[in-house]
Amino acid sequence: MESSGLEGKVLEMFEVGPCESAYQMGFLIGQRFSNLIRSRLARDFILQDQLLPFAQTPLAQPLLKALADNNKKKFPSYWDELIGTAEGSGVPVLHIILINFRKEIVPFLAKNKLISTADSPDDCSDVLIVSDSMAMVAHNEDANVALVGHTYGLLYLIKGMLSNELSFIAYTYAGELPSCAFGFNSHGLAFTLNSVPPVEDEIVAGGVGRNFISRDLLEASGIDDAVTRIHSSEASVGHSYNLIDIRTRKILNVETASMNRISVREVGATPFFRANMYLHLPVQQVQDDNSVSRQRRALVLPKTSKNEFLSLLGDMADAKYPIYMTGPILYTLCTAVIDLDEQTFSIIEGNPKKGEASHIFTMSSKEFKMPQ
Repeated sequence: MESSGLEGKVLEMFEVGPCESAYQMGFLIGQRFSNLIRSRLARDFILQDQLLPFAQTPLAQPLLKALADNNKKKFPSYWDELIGTAEGSGVPVLHIILINFRKEIVPFLAKNKLISTADSPDDCSDVLIVSDSMAMVAHNEDANVALVGHTYGLLYLIKGMLSNELSFIAYTYAGELPSCAFGFNSHGLAFTLNSVPPVEDEIVAGGVGRNFISRDLLEASGIDDAVTRIHSSEASVGHSYNLIDIRTRKILNVETASMNRISVREVGATPFFRANMYLHLPVQQVQDDNSVSRQRRALVLPKTSKNEFLSLLGDMADAKYPIYMTGPILYTLCTAVIDLDEQTFSIIEGNPKKGEASHIFTMSSKEFKMPQ
């Protein structure tokens, strides 16, 4: 198995809730993972070298205030959860705010002062299909070394149990709201995410953050409710959402942009691959050679079976822009596989064409028990 330098540590899962408040849930998560959160903050080059210095400038104050005010107003409970995470882990609230709003702040940093990796995209790849014989999503979670260093242990799984009896599992970056990567809940609704790169003119300063929107998706009652939540989110920066509903055997790809622009495409029998670029919402976007290369490579690879999906996501044929990434800047942390017919959610560590699942959850069970 190829080594990215990010394997070798067990992905921990923390069960939390039901809690008396969102603040308490965040506090308990922060307390449980205090060491990981502190380590992540210390190793996060973008936070240390860019966001913290920027936060001390007069230019930053109105932006940070708008982000805080608008997100607190839109999602008060998730804001309380974020504050709880900071106070539970014993780190400055400002640091937790900055890492959760990184995507909404980085576009406003002076380009001549950016470190080389600060505005490099966090690339993810997905391949999706709903045919008579197969319904599944496979997702590579890729991250920038500037965010997480070389330590895989700066991530964890949260199993959240809410007072309304909803429960969810979310793959979570240390210190961030669950989940800006992928997750699912006891309503049979799952999602994976892909960054997209709109140009600066397409970004609304001080809008709702993508971490808050994806946190909200963990509480969606179904795929239609998830689309409604995305559409009404008033996002600052665009994003791409892959929504999966095991109850209706349905997958949607939803592309968004600021000013509540949205495009919804239902996935069918033709395999749908997406990297990190807008494919169906007309938005001016930054040219991303990495995504273009991955889209072209995926086009010629076979996609007729589950094994071929995993081989595609493990492909390293393009030395400069491989689909499965092993550095030096971008790394594939893991692969999530959602099988709508088996109703399972699996996480594979290492190259997916060779690796075995480290976690397998049964989505049809409220307890998400792993199959025996």
